[in-house]
Amino acid sequence: MSTLLETRGMTKRFGGIVATDDLDLEVREGEVLGLIGPNGSGKTTTFNLLTGFLTPDSGEIRFGGEDITDDRPYHVSRRGIGRTFQTAKPFSQMSVYENMLVPAADVSGGAREEKARRILENLDIDHVADNDAADLSGGQKKLLEIARVLMLDPELILMDEPGAGVNPALMDDILDRIRQLNDQGRTFLIIEHDMSVIDEITDRVTVMNAGTAIATGPFEEISEDERVKNAYLGS
Repeated sequence: MSTLLETRGMTKRFGGIVATDDLDLEVREGEVLGLIGPNGSGKTTTFNLLTGFLTPDSGEIRFGGEDITDDRPYHVSRRGIGRTFQTAKPFSQMSVYENMLVPAADVSGGAREEKARRILENLDIDHVADNDAADLSGGQKKLLEIARVLMLDPELILMDEPGAGVNPALMDDILDRIRQLNDQGRTFLIIEHDMSVIDEITDRVTVMNAGTAIATGPFEEISEDERVKNAYLGS
């Protein structure tokens, strides 16, 4: 697999706190990479840096071989990086269908509407298309977030805690959708605290601690790594 996204020496400080510390991270094209670590290890800051919400103090970020270190969120998304959040943030007073039209506002009406309907159908939430987003369950809101991201045709999707606030039955559905999209060629970088989800869905896992990557490999390998046990798994 070729490298799709990489960081080299990525460092971000907030006053005296080092959130990411000389971080080297590689996401390979076509894989599902898990990103785990204890609270405060720098995972969400890493996502904010990768998507242009923050700018590194030093180091670089490359996507598809191009330097995107200083890109802002709009430009990052247009390059092909999409993101979902730990707490889904739909436009609550808009319908599910109306939510779908927002990310692709610059696409001509007919094509945009057809695409929105098709994505909702593929994710099996077309039956709630006319419902207010506020009335959706936690899992349905997560699926809507994925659907909205897909309106921009991302090559890489960053997911922050897809299992948060989701009942187990719908979580299985979300994992099935991730597999389906991955089979179709989408690459994923996923933060998730539930190790059973990480074990089930990822090809490789990178473990962060104190702002840096301490181990990368298949889940079975990193779960036996003493550094990982000490830092994260509590064994």
